[in-house]
Amino acid sequence: MISLVQPGDAFLIPGLCSLLKDAVDGGASVGFLAPLSMEDANQYWQQVFPALQSGLYLWVAIKDEKIVGSVQLALCGKQNGQHRAEIQKLFVLREYRGQGVSSKLMKAAENFAFQLGRSLLVLDTEAGSDAELIYLHSGWKAAGSIPDYAKSPNGELRPTVYYYKFIQPNV
Repeated sequence: MISLVQPGDAFLIPGLCSLLKDAVDGGASVGFLAPLSMEDANQYWQQVFPALQSGLYLWVAIKDEKIVGSVQLALCGKQNGQHRAEIQKLFVLREYRGQGVSSKLMKAAENFAFQLGRSLLVLDTEAGSDAELIYLHSGWKAAGSIPDYAKSPNGELRPTVYYYKFIQPNV
């Protein structure tokens, strides 16, 4: 089940912390270094929830009564960018990968963005990552890469690829 998280759903934070820790400790390049402490994960999610009131949206995938995935959508607040949004922080628990969870999360975010009048989505991801394959398979187009853009969870500088996708409803 895919659900849009509301600002008052802070009871989800412990499950989101476990999800984030699993992603980072499993090698996902999402802004943190491994090993990720639960304290750092909690601090991150405590900052996310207030932003859910001002242009950030969060979805969770729930299976077997636990959070197994999440994705965020950040609307562009600039006057000249009201047609676009950014996909951020797509995570799926390692044991649930390959089961279509990421595709369902992405479709929920894309359809919601379209309902809000957005026609262009952008994202960035580590070049050569598993996530990159998901985006390519889902119709995203590479716009370009930047070498040594961010550190991987193990601290190695890695290139980042920027992607874009023009969206339509029910994609």
